[in-house]
Amino acid sequence: MTNTFRFIRHATALAAAVGLAACSVSPDQEAAIGEENARAVNAQLPMVTDPAVTDYVTQLGDSIARNTSRGDLAWHFYVVNSLQVNAFSLPGGYVYVNRGLIEHTDRLDELAGVLGHEIGHVIQRHSVKQMQSSQKIGIVATLACTLTNVCNNGLGQAAVSIGSSAVFAKHSRRDELQADSEAIENVLRVGIDPEGIPALFTVLVNERKYQPTIVDGWFASHPLEESRIANAKRLISTIGADRKGGLLQDTPSYHAFVERVKSLPPPPPPPPGPDVGAGG
Repeated sequence: MTNTFRFIRHATALAAAVGLAACSVSPDQEAAIGEENARAVNAQLPMVTDPAVTDYVTQLGDSIARNTSRGDLAWHFYVVNSLQVNAFSLPGGYVYVNRGLIEHTDRLDELAGVLGHEIGHVIQRHSVKQMQSSQKIGIVATLACTLTNVCNNGLGQAAVSIGSSAVFAKHSRRDELQADSEAIENVLRVGIDPEGIPALFTVLVNERKYQPTIVDGWFASHPLEESRIANAKRLISTIGADRKGGLLQDTPSYHAFVERVKSLPPPPPPPPGPDVGAGG
């Protein structure tokens, strides 16, 4: 199938889904939008298929999501085979974490915090609200451009640009702070230490000084500065989580999981440029 044909097919399907943005989006419509976008994302980005890796992320994500106010959603968790440090979520309960982010974590509570954060975006319907406040044509054009690779040359670029386009738009600082608050509550509810949230933020801020290209995608879609780290620590202190004993920070099995991720074959190289001149 040519890139041009994929562009038309996905643009048409996404147009139908995003057209719902003109009116109030119901939970059923939200789920349909998420499912359609997830199919496009999974078709365009390289996904990790190792069962031990995908099962671990799914079990950890499910354990957090099922105990939230939207535990009734059909949650789905995926690992993108990209060394870029990033994570994103789609409406309706679809959460993606890049392999590169996992490899940059030191403890279980750091990955749990990321999953809790993306789950928080879904709970608060941040992407849906962005769709409702955006121009439909602009959303469809950007989505089709990003998801079909017609405008992006290479899987690495696609993995980054996913975080800054329309339904996957750059979240506002208000949305990020709200998702941070949700993340703290989400992981606490299952007995995981929320300190992993500011701990990973600190790692990413430091990483930006030395390997900025690796973390550019995260900063493009998740505004992050030292004040946000301080705010997360303040929230944790305010609810007394920093004084609560028995919270899970790490396990030997988590380190075995990270080592398995690191042992996977290298991600596939970027594909050749799009064949936009070919016929369908």
